[in-house]
Amino acid sequence: MASPSPAPVYRSTIYSPGNVLRDLSAIPPKKPAPSWRAALAVRDGGPAAMLRSVRTNIVQSIRAFRTDELMEAASELGQHFMYANAAHAFTKSEVLDSIAKAYHFTRQQAKNYDPLLDALTTLIDKSGPQPGFVVVLEGLPCTLKFDKDARETLLDVFRDAVEYWAERRVPYRVFYSFAN
Repeated sequence: MASPSPAPVYRSTIYSPGNVLRDLSAIPPKKPAPSWRAALAVRDGGPAAMLRSVRTNIVQSIRAFRTDELMEAASELGQHFMYANAAHAFTKSEVLDSIAKAYHFTRQQAKNYDPLLDALTTLIDKSGPQPGFVVVLEGLPCTLKFDKDARETLLDVFRDAVEYWAERRVPYRVFYSFAN
């Protein structure tokens, strides 16, 4: 007859009474995660509160923001509002033309990405102190002549402009959307 197997050995530090609860009570409580209620509170605070909830220097999808609310928020904060609608553009030059019109640049200043970056940064900086910018690039196309790479290059130009203005402590927020 085989001898009975020994009973399992449990560590007293884990299973002794009270240790588990005492160990759990030592863990600091987590901060409450931002909820939809917090988002609604920001939204109900008005457009300026919504814009203040976004980093001051960023390029991001427009998502939950509406163009008219961004324009109102920029006005309330005393910042420049630039709106470029590229929904009817099919080529790089047409997209750059829509941006040039929004900024009142000449065609030469927005003929290519490098002059555009120069115009978005040093040219505006030389004109005097700036209160901040809210830029909306709406309907960026994805066509054969303005493909995904061209879109990303354009957004990189605006990311470089954001970095430039961040160094000067000037808010520069860019919101974009893609054409359907």
